[in-house]
Amino acid sequence: MLDKMDLHTHTIVSGHAYNTRNEMIQAAEQKGLEVYAITEHAPAMPGSCQNMYFVNYKVLPRKHGEMAVLYGVELNILDFAGHVDLPESVLQNMDLALASIHTPCYVSGNAKENTDAYVGAMKNPYINIIAHPDDGRFPIDYERLVKAAKEYHVVLEVNNASLAPGSFRGNPRDKYQEMLELCKIYQVPVVMDSDAHADHQVGEHALAQEMLDLAGFPEELVVNAHRELLKEYINKGYLL
Repeated sequence: MLDKMDLHTHTIVSGHAYNTRNEMIQAAEQKGLEVYAITEHAPAMPGSCQNMYFVNYKVLPRKHGEMAVLYGVELNILDFAGHVDLPESVLQNMDLALASIHTPCYVSGNAKENTDAYVGAMKNPYINIIAHPDDGRFPIDYERLVKAAKEYHVVLEVNNASLAPGSFRGNPRDKYQEMLELCKIYQVPVVMDSDAHADHQVGEHALAQEMLDLAGFPEELVVNAHRELLKEYINKGYLL
């Protein structure tokens, strides 16, 4: 399967990552990526960026050689209503936005409440990707999640870091198997992402690819293989 992009990575300004923007971009170029995104953690994550950092993305170039570089955010879902930690006035000027649940920013409820949180976030018109919906500490209703992704035109992520040995998200393989089967039924696209917090992790999707292969997942629904498909889902597709 073609794999041309990585849409979920962090630099040192996220507070718990270890390389600069230029180092991460260089790593992406060395991997031969066509599209690379830096998606810093949003303000509710301890040690991360404040609003002005994201507002000032406008000064950064979106091309490095032949590679498109996108700038966005990994938002924190804060409550069962799906509120996130940046206002739409900031999000509307971003290239793309991911939303996810993290323990420092969210207290788990039951499966209905956690699914409500994801669905509420998907209703935000500037959120493009739900990141790592795979953590057993936050039980969810996967059929409802996938149906909502279809309704609100959102991509679901298969997170390579979650699948790595020793991941603090436990063993999410069974959760991804369920999600991918439902994505096939409802024709919902997915994206493989590294969730890189260091330059050597950029573009590393082997474990995510293994999950897709095991599921017999159709390539036409994998965003990594189709730049034109990505254009339909991010806020500023014209940058591609």
